[in-house]
Amino acid sequence: MKNQKSTLTRREFLSTSAFATAAFTIVPRHVLGGPGYVAPSDQVNLACVGVGGQGRGDLASAGSVANIVALCDVDDEQMARTLARAQEDTGNAAYADMLQRATKYRDYRVMLETEPGIDAVTVTTPDHTHAVIAMTAMKLGKHVFVQKPLTQTVHEARTLAKAAKEMKLITQMGNQGHASEEARLINEWIAAGAIGDVSEAHCWTNRPIWPQGVKYPVEIPSVPSTLNWDVWVGPARFRPYHPAYAPFSWRGWCDYGCGALGDMGAHIFDHPYWALNLGFPETVQASSTEFNGETYPLASVVRYHFAARGKMPAVDLTWYDGGLMPKRPDELEERRLMGDNDGGVLYVGTKGKLMHGCYGKSPRLIPETKMKAFKFPPKTIPRSPGIMEEWVAAIKSGNGAQTCSNFDYAAKLTETMLLGNVAIRMAAKNTILQYDAEKTSFPNLPEADEYLTRTYRPGWSLAG
Repeated sequence: MKNQKSTLTRREFLSTSAFATAAFTIVPRHVLGGPGYVAPSDQVNLACVGVGGQGRGDLASAGSVANIVALCDVDDEQMARTLARAQEDTGNAAYADMLQRATKYRDYRVMLETEPGIDAVTVTTPDHTHAVIAMTAMKLGKHVFVQKPLTQTVHEARTLAKAAKEMKLITQMGNQGHASEEARLINEWIAAGAIGDVSEAHCWTNRPIWPQGVKYPVEIPSVPSTLNWDVWVGPARFRPYHPAYAPFSWRGWCDYGCGALGDMGAHIFDHPYWALNLGFPETVQASSTEFNGETYPLASVVRYHFAARGKMPAVDLTWYDGGLMPKRPDELEERRLMGDNDGGVLYVGTKGKLMHGCYGKSPRLIPETKMKAFKFPPKTIPRSPGIMEEWVAAIKSGNGAQTCSNFDYAAKLTETMLLGNVAIRMAAKNTILQYDAEKTSFPNLPEADEYLTRTYRPGWSLAG
């Protein structure tokens, strides 16, 4: 395969080449101890795929705890912007210097072939490429961190989870709120019976903040010389380049993103999913504004029903996006905001209600008089140093310790969220979809099963 590195200045090339030579003195892990082996060192040698947008934040977090040896982005402009802002983002000159010295690539496949000393890989790319990049890295024995949502389809989520377990790799999904103090408080309060038995949960978001309900553009502009469009498209069906897709608005397109539910569900839906131990739903149904099959609708409501779990009663969870929200609870003070500006969750229990914002922020019993009278239960859940920090620490430990949002958990959360997108596609059928999680199918509407997987473009697969 031809090496497709980014366009660099002569000075940058000399700098990265010198560092690449030094990197190759590291004995590859497969020589030392097989897949998943971590060298006896304080450093994790990390490669980062996708360094623009959210990738900048993931890069900065990773750079504080790992040794970044390679950077990959299909867009040279994104790469250059991130490098230029590295010190500004962190105030750390050593971090900025580390990024300058890291080898630069446009194609993650070339990077993984060329850099045998990599221990772990972060994947912060559009949703449609998450699974193929992660699987390629995992097949080479690399630990992986993948931004939310874990995958674009249910089949991909299950495949990654199975591979991670078989290969005994340290994995993490990038839903940072799952590692927060607030997330643990929500779990501990509900477990302690702060609002009794919970039978309803309502989740809402201010997304989409990108175009949805629109058609594919007909214009075919030239592909920027700084962009490797073929690799950006990856396993999706090929379409000509258009700025309506990249670098920002891809989330709204069915070929590339997972819409508002896929974007924010891992931050909002995650909290009741964890605290109520929801697992897979028995049924799911959606209603929405017009769905054209090309982009997700402007607004939707998705209703999930979960069976009783042990002593926990059955739960109805409802998701709202596009400006739609649940009924304002009577107990909430007149001028108090529901959740926060990004969204929130409302739990309805037999003894009261609990509400918090996006990412689990500011959890409160309502009304405020109940919050003031509430006695916090003991802290029973181990605390996390942060979603990225926890992942790197688990790799360094070498003892097989797993992370809080590892692929076993993240795949189930992602699958449940993605069932909502299938229901949105089937909304016109006006049918409550019954879900058989064991067979991964909808027995009462088999035609919906095709949306649990997808067909890859020739030359792309999950084989790694």
